[in-house]
Amino acid sequence: MSLALSDVKRLAQLAQLDLNENQAQSTLEKLNGIFALVEQMKAVDTSGVEPLSQPITAYDADFSLRLRNDEVSEPNRRDDYQAPAPAVQDGLYLVPKVIE
Repeated sequence: MSLALSDVKRLAQLAQLDLNENQAQSTLEKLNGIFALVEQMKAVDTSGVEPLSQPITAYDADFSLRLRNDEVSEPNRRDDYQAPAPAVQDGLYLVPKVIE
């Protein structure tokens, strides 16, 4: 996948960025470089590679032992925190619609 200069200009307009011609061209080169890198990464054969919970464990297996267990350590106080809210439903804060 690669972008054209018109794509970069359209993205800049949508993001309300003011890019001159040189900046747009530089941005185009950088974005296309990122896409090329992604394509290279997609080409790597990862079959047979086990997913890691922590990438550092690929280099230091003992590191994972130093991580704390994922356990609840505080009581659920959602009701206390939501009591002063003007509007709550199903544990969520209700806010006015901003974008139509």
